Amino acid sequence: MSQKPFPIPVVPAASTEPPPQVDAETSSCASGEPYALMVLGDSMLPEFNEGEIIVIEPEGVARDGSYVIAFVNEEYIFRQLIQHAEGWMLKPLNPVYPNIPIDGLDVVKGVIILKKQPGKRSEQKAYA
Repeated sequence: MSQKPFPIPVVPAASTEPPPQVDAETSSCASGEPYALMVLGDSMLPEFNEGEIIVIEPEGVARDGSYVIAFVNEEYIFRQLIQHAEGWMLKPLNPVYPNIPIDGLDVVKGVIILKKQPGKRSEQKAYA
């Protein structure tokens, strides 16, 4: 089954700015369609290396263990969503960084569905 390729806007992951609003007249992507970010920093090592491309599904279902983009403390961050006895938290995979407790899932702005090494077609991994 082949699908027609479509453009995915790429924006830096470490930003206090929301993902750019795309003009509907100049883009074939709707606001609820997947978009791509480049991983910056080492907070999600060893699973995600700096420079890798992650694809985010804005309307994806966030579950315990999902990798997500969240808006916390006035910035967008990339973390793993973890449910624990007291509620939810955003967990970096690198233990050098602290866990971030969250009040609810409304801070989650998208779920990572794919990662890819830039320039290497065969090196990609899908997430459910």
